[in-house]
Amino acid sequence: MKARCRTVGGVTNPIDELNANVKGEVITADDAGYDRAREVYLARFDRRPLAIVRAAQTDDIAYVVSLARETGIDLAVRSGGHGSAGHGVCDGGIVLDLAGLKDLDIDVASRTAWAGAGLTAGEYTTAAHAHGLATGFGDSGAVGLGGITLGGGIGYLSRKHGLTIDSLLAAELVTADGELLRVDAESHPDLFWAIRGGGGNFGVATQFQYRLHEVGQVLGGLLVLPATRDVITSFVDEALAAPAELSTIANVMTAPPMPFLPPEVHGQLVVLAMLVWAGELDEGNRAIAPFRAMATPLVDLIHPIPYPEVYPPEDPNHRPVASARNLFLDRVDEAAADTILEYLSSSKAMMRVAQLRPLGGAIARVPVGATAYAHRRSPVMANLAAVYGDVAEAPSYDTWVDEFAGALRQDDPGAYVNFVGDEGEAGVRAAYPGETWDRLVEVKRRYDPTNVFHVNQNIVP
Repeated sequence: MKARCRTVGGVTNPIDELNANVKGEVITADDAGYDRAREVYLARFDRRPLAIVRAAQTDDIAYVVSLARETGIDLAVRSGGHGSAGHGVCDGGIVLDLAGLKDLDIDVASRTAWAGAGLTAGEYTTAAHAHGLATGFGDSGAVGLGGITLGGGIGYLSRKHGLTIDSLLAAELVTADGELLRVDAESHPDLFWAIRGGGGNFGVATQFQYRLHEVGQVLGGLLVLPATRDVITSFVDEALAAPAELSTIANVMTAPPMPFLPPEVHGQLVVLAMLVWAGELDEGNRAIAPFRAMATPLVDLIHPIPYPEVYPPEDPNHRPVASARNLFLDRVDEAAADTILEYLSSSKAMMRVAQLRPLGGAIARVPVGATAYAHRRSPVMANLAAVYGDVAEAPSYDTWVDEFAGALRQDDPGAYVNFVGDEGEAGVRAAYPGETWDRLVEVKRRYDPTNVFHVNQNIVP
């Protein structure tokens, strides 16, 4: 959409309006902090917005949304900036940065919490753990709550307690007309359905009310195994058959030069898996035993840990250049395992990975139509990625991950919206198949008929 600026007092510059009306910080290209402020997690996205607004209050958000609606200027909304398509920044528009919205009110008695959309998963999890409680998010503590929640939220408590949206009780949302709404099962239920998986298409979420679950110590950590056909297939089969207390992520990848890995396996293909058991520890050891028996582990770091330690420390300056594709699998059989090993062996990327996430459990117990996340019956999610050093190499690695996904794809045509890259309408439709798409379009028409919120995996009204 081409940016248009209305004239106010003879000035056709929205920056003047932002400076005059926003309490939070307004950062432009003339400011020393501009380049850092426009960064998102993935370094291949190097976009230059007109301004970055670090909202200090809800009124700032409402004003910026109204300005975008009235001028037609692009509006990117950013919570943590980890999105696979780089939608946390835009060229020539306004970035609305929610990172300052970090209020957190935990009600231990009711096991609920109101959390600002700018909190990270790690910040929330650490605070909740002080009370022996947790809400499930993803596999990184650095992601912002806004993006992961609105897309669904698949992580280490998903098989036990469901997706993040399955613990979402309510949200406060600034809609396209600048109005602040509380949405829940009784108030604006159509909108509440849509924001549970429909992404940022319907407004700016300022805070969320979550259900908290009793989670203290878990049995968790890394298990590194040789990457063979039998290990890959057995791992996924065991993970799907395991009790719902166990959630796993298996990364079939080139072994990084980490100090806990033997030097002789650096650069070799391994299964680097994270296992988290959220239940009685003795039962957890029995559930994890089959994984340890698949092959002689190269590394076994599984032990009782406080739940927040499932999120490893992360370098805030780490900004990888990567190409990735997401898909769901019906099974990981010998043919799929052979395809994974073949493609990973053939690539020259400095790191290449096929991440397999066995699902099921509490995720699948929710009816398919209950939320806008429509993949409740998909048993396995796969993320395929190549990490490299030069953005100029992106086209060749984009082709590689496309071909990899095409070779691995089975009967399930779907994709998880939080891991869909900049793939156009086809990628969005894969995230929202059939009736889910039709229903989302109707909600979009009702709450954002002019598509103010279009810098996202867009549902066009």
